[in-house]
Amino acid sequence: MEKITTAEKAVKKIKSGDILLVGGFLQAGSPETLIRAVLDTHDAGALTVVSNDTGTAETNMIRLMETGRVTSVVASYIGANPLTGKMMIDDPGSVTLFPQGTLAEKIRAAGAGLAGFYTPVGVGTVVEEGKEKKEIGGREYLLETALRGDVALIRATKADRSGNCFMRGATKNFGAVMAPAADYVVVEAEEIVAVGEIDPELVTVPGIFVDAVVQAGE
Repeated sequence: MEKITTAEKAVKKIKSGDILLVGGFLQAGSPETLIRAVLDTHDAGALTVVSNDTGTAETNMIRLMETGRVTSVVASYIGANPLTGKMMIDDPGSVTLFPQGTLAEKIRAAGAGLAGFYTPVGVGTVVEEGKEKKEIGGREYLLETALRGDVALIRATKADRSGNCFMRGATKNFGAVMAPAADYVVVEAEEIVAVGEIDPELVTVPGIFVDAVVQAGE
């Protein structure tokens, strides 16, 4: 099935109220082309953005948030995006923070078909408030539930026409675990190649998880 499309067509699947899984670690691996397409060609609102950090003042996420269409954020760090901090001050319930590894595992668990997992991270801190706590093997753990998205927007160094992706170094970050954890997955790739040009040993995200591929920067 042909998966190559434009950013504008790819983001049309997004609807109001959706949970968007957005890859990136600050600017590394941020799907700027796709976020710009959501900003420029789409009017969906009441969006929940799940992101490690919601970007920086130089990324398109802050511009999307300025429109008021993002009403909820799930992240692990928000210090580089002043708008997310303002959201948290104005409406504390609109921003949910998790330890970084916990957030990544919540997403990974969803992609693996798991309902949740137990972790010792956060025991004895504000993180445990409202969560089930269980002692296993003499150690206390918190139950964290899986976190799935309606749409994932991620970036790859290279993708083939079937959606197989290679992500270089730190650009893997959250994108690699988000792809299996969303109902619809769009990848923007720095380079699009023919099927077979990516060494199977280097495939970070198999094409079976990818619905659309977009050329980055277009």
